[in-house]
Amino acid sequence: MSSLQGYVDRRVFLNLQDGRVIIGTMAGYDQKSNVVLSDSKERVYSMEEGVEEIPLGLYLVKGDMIVLIGEVDEAIDQSVDLTNIRAEPIPAIRY
Repeated sequence: MSSLQGYVDRRVFLNLQDGRVIIGTMAGYDQKSNVVLSDSKERVYSMEEGVEEIPLGLYLVKGDMIVLIGEVDEAIDQSVDLTNIRAEPIPAIRY
């Protein structure tokens, strides 16, 4: 993760090694790629119930847990009805 500076103060999507998906505003990061998110939510995917969002608030994610970081297009994200989306949960990474 060479440069996270471009993501500061933007909505980001984090995919973690244990399969969790966290959405939040990147408040900061450090040299170990630990990330601080504000106004964050965990998205839990399900084939039966759609996507559930669990509010987390201010959240610290260890850099070695992060698989993927991407910027979220807020207009598109807000236009999607998450209750209609059905998806298998993302499995944890196995070594």
